[in-house]
Amino acid sequence: SKRLGKKEDIHIIVLTLFRKGTRSFEERDRLKIYRFKYSFTALCEGGILPNLKKNRFLFFQIPFLLFFAFINLAKVVKKENINIIHAHWIIPNGFIAVLYKKIFRKKSFKIICTFHGGDIFGLQNSFMKKIKKWTLNNVDRLTVVSNPVKDEVKKSNIRGDLPIEVISMGVDTELFNPNKYDPKIKEKYNIEGPFLLFVGRLAPEKGIQYLIQAMPETIKRFPRTKLLIIGEGTLKLELKELTKKLNLQDNVLFLGKIENKRLPKYYATADIFISPSLREGMPVSYIEAMACGKPLLVGNLPISREIIKPPLRGLLVKQRNKKDISNKIVYLLKNEALLRKMGESSINFVRENYTWSVKSKKYKEILRK
Repeated sequence: SKRLGKKEDIHIIVLTLFRKGTRSFEERDRLKIYRFKYSFTALCEGGILPNLKKNRFLFFQIPFLLFFAFINLAKVVKKENINIIHAHWIIPNGFIAVLYKKIFRKKSFKIICTFHGGDIFGLQNSFMKKIKKWTLNNVDRLTVVSNPVKDEVKKSNIRGDLPIEVISMGVDTELFNPNKYDPKIKEKYNIEGPFLLFVGRLAPEKGIQYLIQAMPETIKRFPRTKLLIIGEGTLKLELKELTKKLNLQDNVLFLGKIENKRLPKYYATADIFISPSLREGMPVSYIEAMACGKPLLVGNLPISREIIKPPLRGLLVKQRNKKDISNKIVYLLKNEALLRKMGESSINFVRENYTWSVKSKKYKEILRK
């Protein structure tokens, strides 16, 4: 949005949720940013779908979220004379955009919707499937973050003439690069051996529990190994208990949520980025790690195979298999030359395919059409 906003003939307005410490309205980077409040916060903190799966009582908050989002969308569209909406996620944002268009009968109004992956793999009851299908059948163009997500969308039996384009999320290579290596990270966390890193939501589908279970065997081979876990989520307390049960408090550290601009030094300083996910659409953390020159050790998923082309930029691990995770960690740690080669390949791959300048050009083409 910041890159598109630099174009004199494209005016971008952002509508998003209000968070503590932010403003209801601000202008920066040639963007107007509106943030709306609704009565609750528990539903959206850390992701709507994971929270609903964890606590079904949160479903009662959905009508409030939809109502306030709809009202604020109507206000902003009218005030700013908007003619194209780019809705991220099918539910709730895509659904709200289509509902607005139907109610106000704005035929010239265009809607682009972006699938980020979690929404196609999320809640799958019959009612939600009908809502998703209705939304997709009424948007004007669909973008998805990876080919595997596109394949899943096509299984949804949506209208055949819907244009679908694959445009993944990008990365700022000025922010994420190998030069952000910071030895103070190792000093701060007393890392004297191999440094493993996980960044992401602490949720069951991320497979982080199997990574922790793989640590005892890894430590037998490399006793000074440390795993730093960055992120928050519904599984945090359970993961901490598991760490305590396995007596890994000195080797597995939970850092909580870290703001995006501080992440590059963690990526660049780590030896291996690990995420044994069970399900992914297009994980931005993979691209951020690769931009910093890190090899990936990730779950054997279609998107993982597409990105890393093993063993070119990393290795795949079997799902829910702590032994395989441990074996692959040890294999990489014993092959420093291979780690360096994978890292160099990752940097070049990201610069050629995943910078925001590349992605913004593709979205500009869509807006023109």
